[in-house]
Amino acid sequence: MFRHKSAARSWFSLAFETLELIYHVAVRNLRKSHNNAVLGLVMSIVQSLIMLLVMFFMMQLFGMRRIAVRGDFMLYVMSGVFMFMTHIKAIGAVSGADGPTSSMMMHAPMNPIISIMGAALGSLYQQTLSASVILFVYHAAWTPITIDEPVGMLGMFLLSWFTGIGIGMVFLSAKPWQPELIGILVMLYQRANVIASGKMVLANNLAPKRRDLFDWNPLFHTIDQARGFIFLNYTPRYTSYEYAIKYALVCILIGLMAEFFTRQHASASWNKRR
Repeated sequence: MFRHKSAARSWFSLAFETLELIYHVAVRNLRKSHNNAVLGLVMSIVQSLIMLLVMFFMMQLFGMRRIAVRGDFMLYVMSGVFMFMTHIKAIGAVSGADGPTSSMMMHAPMNPIISIMGAALGSLYQQTLSASVILFVYHAAWTPITIDEPVGMLGMFLLSWFTGIGIGMVFLSAKPWQPELIGILVMLYQRANVIASGKMVLANNLAPKRRDLFDWNPLFHTIDQARGFIFLNYTPRYTSYEYAIKYALVCILIGLMAEFFTRQHASASWNKRR
Protein backbone atom coordinates (compact mmCIF):
# COMPACT_ATOMS: atom_id res chain seq x y z
CA MET A 1 0.00 0.00 0.00
CA PHE A 2 2.82 2.41 0.86
CA ARG A 3 5.24 0.96 -1.68
CA HIS A 4 6.47 3.41 -4.30
CA LYS A 5 5.53 2.43 -7.84
CA SER A 6 7.57 3.89 -10.66
CA ALA A 7 5.64 5.18 -13.64
CA ALA A 8 5.73 3.14 -16.83
CA ARG A 9 8.32 4.49 -19.28
CA SER A 10 8.80 4.07 -22.99
CA TRP A 11 11.69 2.22 -24.60
CA PHE A 12 12.91 5.51 -26.05
CA SER A 13 13.07 7.12 -22.62
CA LEU A 14 14.98 4.16 -21.16
CA ALA A 15 17.39 4.12 -24.10
CA PHE A 16 18.03 7.85 -23.75
CA GLU A 17 18.69 7.46 -20.01
CA THR A 18 21.13 4.60 -20.68
CA LEU A 19 23.00 6.63 -23.31
CA GLU A 20 23.19 9.59 -20.93
CA LEU A 21 24.57 7.34 -18.21
CA ILE A 22 27.18 5.88 -20.59
CA TYR A 23 28.20 9.43 -21.52
CA HIS A 24 28.72 10.41 -17.87
CA VAL A 25 30.70 7.22 -17.18
CA ALA A 26 32.91 7.96 -20.21
CA VAL A 27 33.53 11.51 -18.97
CA ARG A 28 34.30 10.20 -15.49
CA ASN A 29 36.85 7.76 -16.93
CA LEU A 30 38.49 10.55 -18.93
CA ARG A 31 38.70 12.77 -15.87
CA LYS A 32 40.23 10.00 -13.72
CA SER A 33 43.55 10.21 -15.57
CA HIS A 34 44.00 13.93 -14.87
CA ASN A 35 42.17 16.62 -12.90
CA ASN A 36 42.37 19.01 -15.85
CA ALA A 37 40.39 17.49 -18.75
CA VAL A 38 42.18 19.50 -21.44
CA LEU A 39 45.62 18.69 -20.05
CA GLY A 40 44.64 15.02 -19.87
CA LEU A 41 43.79 15.00 -23.58
CA VAL A 42 47.04 16.82 -24.38
CA MET A 43 48.99 14.18 -22.45
CA SER A 44 47.25 11.47 -24.50
CA ILE A 45 48.34 13.21 -27.72
CA VAL A 46 51.91 13.57 -26.41
CA GLN A 47 52.01 9.88 -25.46
CA SER A 48 50.97 8.83 -28.98
CA LEU A 49 53.48 11.27 -30.49
CA ILE A 50 56.34 9.91 -28.38
CA MET A 51 55.46 6.34 -29.36
CA LEU A 52 55.33 7.41 -33.00
CA LEU A 53 58.75 9.09 -32.90
CA VAL A 54 60.34 6.16 -31.06
CA MET A 55 59.05 3.70 -33.68
CA PHE A 56 60.13 5.99 -36.53
CA PHE A 57 63.73 6.32 -35.31
CA MET A 58 63.93 2.63 -34.36
CA MET A 59 62.92 1.56 -37.86
CA GLN A 60 65.36 4.05 -39.35
CA LEU A 61 68.15 2.78 -37.09
CA PHE A 62 67.63 -0.88 -37.97
CA GLY A 63 67.25 -0.19 -41.68
CA MET A 64 63.62 -1.33 -41.85
CA ARG A 65 62.61 1.47 -44.18
CA ARG A 66 63.45 -0.65 -47.22
CA ILE A 67 60.77 -3.25 -46.29
CA ALA A 68 58.01 -0.65 -45.86
CA VAL A 69 55.24 0.02 -48.33
CA ARG A 70 56.21 2.23 -51.24
CA GLY A 71 54.81 5.60 -50.23
CA ASP A 72 54.96 7.95 -47.25
CA PHE A 73 57.13 6.20 -44.66
CA MET A 74 55.79 8.30 -41.77
CA LEU A 75 52.23 7.37 -42.70
CA TYR A 76 53.33 3.72 -42.71
CA VAL A 77 54.61 4.09 -39.14
CA MET A 78 51.48 5.97 -38.07
CA SER A 79 49.22 3.22 -39.39
CA GLY A 80 50.85 0.72 -37.05
CA VAL A 81 51.20 2.97 -34.01
CA PHE A 82 47.65 4.35 -34.04
CA MET A 83 46.07 0.89 -34.37
CA PHE A 84 48.38 -0.44 -31.64
CA MET A 85 47.63 2.42 -29.23
CA THR A 86 43.87 2.16 -29.82
CA HIS A 87 43.95 -1.59 -29.18
CA ILE A 88 46.00 -1.60 -25.98
CA LYS A 89 44.25 1.48 -24.55
CA ALA A 90 40.88 -0.21 -25.08
CA ILE A 91 42.17 -3.31 -23.26
CA GLY A 92 43.46 -1.19 -20.38
CA ALA A 93 40.26 0.86 -20.11
CA VAL A 94 37.85 -2.09 -20.26
CA SER A 95 39.89 -4.34 -17.96
CA GLY A 96 40.09 -1.46 -15.47
CA ALA A 97 36.35 -0.65 -15.59
CA ASP A 98 34.19 -0.86 -12.47
CA GLY A 99 33.37 -4.48 -11.69
CA PRO A 100 30.52 -6.09 -9.70
CA THR A 101 32.17 -5.29 -6.33
CA SER A 102 32.77 -1.62 -7.13
CA SER A 103 31.03 1.03 -5.04
CA MET A 104 29.62 2.51 -8.26
CA MET A 105 27.43 -0.57 -8.65
CA MET A 106 25.50 0.41 -5.50
CA HIS A 107 23.69 3.09 -7.53
CA ALA A 108 20.48 1.73 -9.02
CA PRO A 109 20.83 2.60 -12.74
CA MET A 110 24.46 1.49 -12.86
CA ASN A 111 25.56 -1.95 -14.08
CA PRO A 112 28.83 -3.50 -15.36
CA ILE A 113 27.81 -3.26 -19.03
CA ILE A 114 27.35 0.51 -18.78
CA SER A 115 30.71 0.73 -17.02
CA ILE A 116 32.38 -1.25 -19.82
CA MET A 117 30.78 0.81 -22.59
CA GLY A 118 31.67 4.09 -20.88
CA ALA A 119 35.31 3.04 -20.43
CA ALA A 120 35.54 1.81 -24.04
CA LEU A 121 34.02 4.99 -25.52
CA GLY A 122 36.28 7.18 -23.38
CA SER A 123 39.30 5.29 -24.69
CA LEU A 124 38.09 5.59 -28.31
CA TYR A 125 37.55 9.32 -27.92
CA GLN A 126 41.07 9.85 -26.61
CA GLN A 127 42.77 7.83 -29.33
CA THR A 128 40.63 9.27 -32.14
CA LEU A 129 41.47 12.79 -30.99
CA SER A 130 45.19 11.96 -30.73
CA ALA A 131 45.34 10.38 -34.19
CA SER A 132 43.33 13.20 -35.77
CA VAL A 133 45.48 15.96 -34.27
CA ILE A 134 48.78 14.29 -35.22
CA LEU A 135 47.60 13.51 -38.77
CA PHE A 136 46.33 17.07 -39.25
CA VAL A 137 49.56 18.66 -38.01
CA TYR A 138 51.66 16.34 -40.19
CA HIS A 139 49.44 17.03 -43.22
CA ALA A 140 49.42 20.81 -42.69
CA ALA A 141 52.98 21.43 -41.51
CA TRP A 142 55.12 18.79 -43.28
CA THR A 143 53.67 17.09 -46.31
CA PRO A 144 50.13 16.43 -47.60
CA ILE A 145 49.02 12.85 -47.10
CA THR A 146 46.77 10.78 -49.33
CA ILE A 147 44.73 7.82 -48.06
CA ASP A 148 43.50 5.51 -50.80
CA GLU A 149 40.35 4.27 -49.00
CA PRO A 150 39.69 6.36 -45.84
CA VAL A 151 36.44 4.55 -44.98
CA GLY A 152 38.19 1.17 -44.94
CA MET A 153 41.04 2.59 -42.88
CA LEU A 154 38.55 3.99 -40.34
CA GLY A 155 36.86 0.60 -40.23
CA MET A 156 40.14 -1.09 -39.31
CA PHE A 157 40.79 1.58 -36.68
CA LEU A 158 37.41 0.80 -35.09
CA LEU A 159 38.02 -2.93 -35.44
CA SER A 160 41.32 -2.59 -33.54
CA TRP A 161 39.35 -0.86 -30.79
CA PHE A 162 36.61 -3.52 -30.92
CA THR A 163 39.07 -6.40 -30.53
CA GLY A 164 40.60 -4.54 -27.57
CA ILE A 165 37.14 -4.43 -25.95
CA GLY A 166 36.73 -8.20 -26.37
CA ILE A 167 40.11 -9.05 -24.84
CA GLY A 168 39.59 -6.46 -22.08
CA MET A 169 36.25 -8.04 -21.14
CA VAL A 170 37.92 -11.42 -20.65
CA PHE A 171 40.45 -9.83 -18.30
CA LEU A 172 37.72 -7.84 -16.52
CA SER A 173 35.60 -10.93 -15.83
CA ALA A 174 38.58 -12.66 -14.19
CA LYS A 175 39.80 -9.63 -12.26
CA PRO A 176 37.63 -10.01 -9.10
CA TRP A 177 39.03 -13.52 -8.56
CA GLN A 178 42.70 -12.47 -8.63
CA PRO A 179 43.20 -8.72 -9.17
CA GLU A 180 46.99 -8.69 -8.79
CA LEU A 181 47.59 -11.55 -11.23
CA ILE A 182 45.18 -10.16 -13.84
CA GLY A 183 46.81 -6.74 -13.57
CA ILE A 184 50.19 -8.32 -14.33
CA LEU A 185 48.75 -10.32 -17.26
CA VAL A 186 47.15 -7.20 -18.76
CA MET A 187 50.46 -5.35 -18.55
CA LEU A 188 52.35 -8.30 -20.09
CA TYR A 189 49.85 -8.60 -22.95
CA GLN A 190 50.09 -4.89 -23.70
CA ARG A 191 53.91 -4.94 -23.65
CA ALA A 192 54.08 -8.13 -25.73
CA ASN A 193 51.97 -6.48 -28.43
CA VAL A 194 54.79 -4.02 -29.11
CA ILE A 195 56.38 -6.94 -31.00
CA ALA A 196 53.47 -9.39 -31.45
CA SER A 197 51.30 -6.84 -33.28
CA GLY A 198 53.73 -6.94 -36.22
CA LYS A 199 53.32 -3.20 -36.79
CA MET A 200 56.93 -2.90 -37.97
CA VAL A 201 56.61 -5.51 -40.73
CA LEU A 202 54.39 -6.39 -43.69
CA ALA A 203 52.57 -9.72 -43.75
CA ASN A 204 53.26 -10.09 -47.48
CA ASN A 205 57.02 -9.89 -46.90
CA LEU A 206 57.18 -12.46 -44.09
CA ALA A 207 58.15 -16.09 -44.59
CA PRO A 208 55.38 -18.56 -43.63
CA LYS A 209 57.17 -19.67 -40.44
CA ARG A 210 57.65 -16.05 -39.35
CA ARG A 211 54.08 -15.17 -40.24
CA ASP A 212 52.75 -17.98 -38.05
CA LEU A 213 54.22 -16.18 -35.02
CA PHE A 214 51.93 -13.19 -35.61
CA ASP A 215 48.92 -14.81 -37.26
CA TRP A 216 47.05 -15.50 -34.00
CA ASN A 217 46.93 -11.82 -33.10
CA PRO A 218 43.85 -9.92 -34.38
CA LEU A 219 45.82 -6.66 -34.20
CA PHE A 220 48.29 -8.04 -36.76
CA HIS A 221 45.37 -8.56 -39.15
CA THR A 222 43.81 -5.12 -38.61
CA ILE A 223 47.13 -3.29 -39.04
CA ASP A 224 47.96 -5.16 -42.25
CA GLN A 225 44.44 -4.67 -43.63
CA ALA A 226 44.57 -0.96 -42.73
CA ARG A 227 47.76 -0.57 -44.76
CA GLY A 228 45.97 -2.15 -47.68
CA PHE A 229 43.29 0.55 -47.44
CA ILE A 230 45.78 3.38 -46.87
CA PHE A 231 48.34 2.61 -49.61
CA LEU A 232 47.47 2.15 -53.27
CA ASN A 233 50.57 -0.03 -53.83
CA TYR A 234 49.82 -2.64 -51.15
CA THR A 235 47.28 -5.47 -51.23
CA PRO A 236 47.15 -7.78 -48.15
CA ARG A 237 47.20 -11.44 -49.14
CA TYR A 238 47.69 -13.28 -45.84
CA THR A 239 45.49 -11.38 -43.38
CA SER A 240 41.74 -11.04 -42.98
CA TYR A 241 39.57 -8.56 -41.14
CA GLU A 242 36.93 -11.31 -40.81
CA TYR A 243 39.27 -13.18 -38.46
CA ALA A 244 39.55 -10.09 -36.24
CA ILE A 245 35.75 -9.70 -36.14
CA LYS A 246 35.22 -13.35 -35.19
CA TYR A 247 38.02 -13.16 -32.60
CA ALA A 248 36.44 -10.08 -30.99
CA LEU A 249 32.94 -11.59 -30.95
CA VAL A 250 34.17 -14.83 -29.35
CA CYS A 251 36.09 -12.87 -26.69
CA ILE A 252 33.04 -10.70 -25.95
CA LEU A 253 30.84 -13.79 -25.64
CA ILE A 254 33.31 -15.45 -23.27
CA GLY A 255 33.70 -12.21 -21.34
CA LEU A 256 29.92 -11.76 -20.94
CA MET A 257 29.42 -15.34 -19.74
CA ALA A 258 32.35 -15.12 -17.33
CA GLU A 259 31.22 -11.70 -16.08
CA PHE A 260 27.72 -13.04 -15.41
CA PHE A 261 29.16 -15.99 -13.48
CA THR A 262 31.50 -13.71 -11.52
CA ARG A 263 28.66 -11.32 -10.69
CA GLN A 264 26.70 -14.18 -9.12
CA HIS A 265 29.57 -15.10 -6.79
CA ALA A 266 31.56 -11.91 -6.29
CA SER A 267 31.61 -10.37 -2.83
CA ALA A 268 33.02 -7.08 -1.56
CA SER A 269 34.64 -9.03 1.31
CA TRP A 270 37.05 -10.74 -1.13
CA ASN A 271 39.36 -7.74 -1.09
CA LYS A 272 39.37 -7.40 2.71
CA ARG A 273 41.89 -10.20 3.17
CA ARG A 274 44.34 -8.70 0.69
